[in-house]
Amino acid sequence: MNKLKNLFAVIGLVATIFWAGFYSWVWLETRDFDPDAWGLYKEFAGKLLETGDLAEAFVWEVRVEDEVNVDDVKESMKSLAVERNFLFVGESPFYKQVEAVTGKAYRHVAFMQFCDVSVGVEMLAHNNAYAAFMPCVISVVEDQEGVLWLYAMNMDFLIHGANELPPELKTKALKVRRIMREIMEGAAAGEF
Repeated sequence: MNKLKNLFAVIGLVATIFWAGFYSWVWLETRDFDPDAWGLYKEFAGKLLETGDLAEAFVWEVRVEDEVNVDDVKESMKSLAVERNFLFVGESPFYKQVEAVTGKAYRHVAFMQFCDVSVGVEMLAHNNAYAAFMPCVISVVEDQEGVLWLYAMNMDFLIHGANELPPELKTKALKVRRIMREIMEGAAAGEF
């Protein structure tokens, strides 16, 4: 019986040392992370476990109100962007490309691109890898039932996901985030 108690005591000690070491390593590696990083990752993990889909966990999605048609959504986005001094860069009509390649009609899927050039320049000065996320894209997607949705990458991962951005750049990135959300929410409601 004593041997069994001693074995469990050794296992407990090894497990405690392992977890203490692991916790210390994680703390050391993440001590410069943005204060909101862990909340973001908790939310991400929850959505990932709920949906089982990585893409779903990385994006914002907004359902477009039934009375708002696709042309109004796009015009609304452009109008809301201009109102906020946000540049509309262009549209990539994916559905037209599908039709040209397959010769068959396809549901409406288009990528609307927006940018705040001055913030973009500062993001690139901070880290060239941010170029992969520019310009900001809002996808207009008609689902298989004909319902319109707006999708965009969750910018919180760029702002809060790891080491904290310099304060001034973080403030500007949060402004871009706010504008993207306003464009999505407003366009989904048909605002101009």
